[in-house]
Formats: sequence, C-alpha cells, structure tokens
Amino acid sequence: MKLRQPTDFLILEALEDKGRNVATNLASHTGKSRKNINTRLPVLEDYGLVRKIGPAERSGLYEITSDGKAALIYQDQYNQVDDFEQLIEEPDTATADNTDNPQASFARGEDETEDP
Repeated sequence: MKLRQPTDFLILEALEDKGRNVATNLASHTGKSRKNINTRLPVLEDYGLVRKIGPAERSGLYEITSDGKAALIYQDQYNQVDDFEQLIEEPDTATADNTDNPQASFARGEDETEDP
C-alpha cells in the first residue's frame, strides 16, 4: 500500500468529517485539485480505504470504509512500519509492543465484548 501524503490522508479525513462525498467537494475540503482527487480516489478504493457508492455506477460518490478509518488512527505510524496495510488490518501482529488499540478495533467494526 503506497499512500500519497498528505493528499490521501486529507481525503480520508474529509470523508470521515463530512461524510460521503464527491471529488468536487473533496477538492474544496482538502485544498487539492479536483484532478488530483479524481486520480487518488480509485487508488484508495483499490486499497479498500474508500468505497464508491450510489445507485448509478458512475455516480462518483465515495464514503470511507472501516479500514480507511483505521488508517486515519494509525496515520502517524505510516512511515514507521514496513507494512502499513497489515497494521490497519491486524494491529496486534504488526506493532512491536502488541498492544491493541480499541479505537482502531471500533473503527473496523470489531466488537470487544462477546455475549455468552
């Protein structure tokens, strides 16, 4: 997973803060060009960090995924780990101290409690 910084994280932050959105609005929220946003959204979709939604196939409406939310939580570790994708998918095995991040688990939709 090769993210372009800070653009990709700005896109994820805008989707997290503003909700589902289109490239034109994301460009306004991030201060990046619409062309740049249109180039990066399919890449982020391939990585599973955003999802294209809408009734029409070419709607251009995107939302952040649970992995995208986890990526934001671990953003400060992007340059510190060898495999960022593994970190956001399996933080227990990717971090040296093996401490679990409940915020990341929540972002991915994992439930900490199990019903008996």
